[in-house]
Amino acid sequence: MRFPYELTIGWRYTRAGRATRRNGFISFISGVSMLGIALGVAALIIVLSVMNGFQKEVRDRMLGVVSHIEVFAPGGQALADVDRTLREARANPEVVGAAPFVAAQALLARGEDMKGAMVRGIDPVREPEVSDVATGAQAAVLAQLVPNEFGVVLGGELARSMGVVKGDRVTLIAPSGQVTPAGVVPRLKQMTVVGTFDSGHYEYDSALVFVHWEDAAKIFRLEGPTGVRLKLKDLHQAREVAQELSRTMSGDLLLRDWTRQNRTWFAAVQVEKRMMFIILTLIVAVAAFNLVSTLVMTVTDKRADIAILRTLGASPGSIMGIFVVQGAMVGVIGTLTGLLLGLGVAFNIDVIVPALEQLLGASFLPQDIYLISRMPSDPQQTDIVPVAVISLLMAFVATLYPSWRASQVNPAEALRYE
Repeated sequence: MRFPYELTIGWRYTRAGRATRRNGFISFISGVSMLGIALGVAALIIVLSVMNGFQKEVRDRMLGVVSHIEVFAPGGQALADVDRTLREARANPEVVGAAPFVAAQALLARGEDMKGAMVRGIDPVREPEVSDVATGAQAAVLAQLVPNEFGVVLGGELARSMGVVKGDRVTLIAPSGQVTPAGVVPRLKQMTVVGTFDSGHYEYDSALVFVHWEDAAKIFRLEGPTGVRLKLKDLHQAREVAQELSRTMSGDLLLRDWTRQNRTWFAAVQVEKRMMFIILTLIVAVAAFNLVSTLVMTVTDKRADIAILRTLGASPGSIMGIFVVQGAMVGVIGTLTGLLLGLGVAFNIDVIVPALEQLLGASFLPQDIYLISRMPSDPQQTDIVPVAVISLLMAFVATLYPSWRASQVNPAEALRYE
């Protein structure tokens, strides 16, 4: 029965009335500590959810252009047997789409203007299986890539920077030249712009161009596609599926998943998220350790009560448990309040932010600067649970020293002047 006894008295001290000015001040400090914990926990959840949302938005836009897994031949050579590679890749139950491609670097010229370009030869029929760019309204644009007509689809930023529109002609300059009596000269091919695409990712919109894979093979003197792009049921399993395919697929092939193609960017995001977690956790720590001063003042104010409990037979451990319960209650209530507040904002940020923008007459995410025009949010259990656990642990640790001081109160000394 000791635990209910300690819990009852500890809870009574937590919600102690305001009969005196001193009790009222202690209750005020306790409320401030509780509010500080709640705001710190809420800030952590909101910031981490927004960072997750930004990461998800950028990742989804990136994967609209980049495949989950690429299977390609070494040295940029053509695959020995494209059909066999496609068949073996589709045999894996995690693979839901596969399409051949040709990848090469080239220069794109129009008049005196010249830009570097990533040329991707695709099959317009199979490309929607692996790319979001090839779906929706933009699928009709890629469908205009017909073999032997040497059409090209440019990224929107690339087209704007070169000042070209649909129907204009541009010159594709292949890196490997051809030998003539006058020496080695670059190979040039006039291409017709049949359309543009916008993926929402500047890196690709400013450098990527699509052509039909048969035209690309002729321009770069290849015997067929240089690789196969794969789409998976679960993009988070890309690394494991790539390792499995490397064991099951025949031939001299190289595999690369999407996490390796953008390793630097994802590593930077994780470091930033980790640092934000540490910085904002300090806010929770400051609020939690305000409990030390609150409990020290409570112990001083309750010395007579402690002495009476000791004379009635309460052990030092029971006295310590009472004040641990009091501090823990503040931590629990503050943490739960912060969780409710943080999750409420995180799940409704798409409503809250537009309301604030309208109220303040400002735009937090100008569409001409950022990739997206709305504030994204993606609360994840892997972030929320550690935040709650750390907050509760900090609150518990903050109660130990004042509770120990309370257990050391000498009843005779405490009652001398009462």
